[in-house]
Amino acid sequence: MNSSALFPVEGGCDCKAVRYRMTSAPLFVHCCHCRWCQRESGSAFALNAMIEADRVVSLGMDPDLVHTPSNSGLGQKIARCPVCKVAVWSHYAGAGPVVKFVRVGSLDQPDLLPPDVHIFTASKQPWVLLDPDVPAFEEYYDRDAIWPEESLARRAALRLQP
Repeated sequence: MNSSALFPVEGGCDCKAVRYRMTSAPLFVHCCHCRWCQRESGSAFALNAMIEADRVVSLGMDPDLVHTPSNSGLGQKIARCPVCKVAVWSHYAGAGPVVKFVRVGSLDQPDLLPPDVHIFTASKQPWVLLDPDVPAFEEYYDRDAIWPEESLARRAALRLQP
């Protein structure tokens, strides 16, 4: 998990119309290698910092929420700049609007948030090499076994489904 001394951090879209500030460290950073994330991102994986929505402060225009399909069948809402269309975060059905999955690449300093875990590595691109010091799972994982206690407590305060 990343040091809270680094926060707050800021990010936004390419045209700078949508700007935001993360006021604290995220709950956890997922590097997802599933085919859905590959297709949606147009890349080999999606790198998302999960954080409580109220810890992301808007500094500019509000993004448009675009409903897109997901593997669960419940879809996700991707927050995109209304001008340049860059994705800055998502809301997944399981957590709804109370958790933002901030696109790490939209941060001004994306190198501050490396992945805490690699998930769905069964479908990762074969040329992607994973750091052996970062937990990796062929599918999903047991959150209680991997997340730091502080993140679990913050998640419990949100009263989300398991």
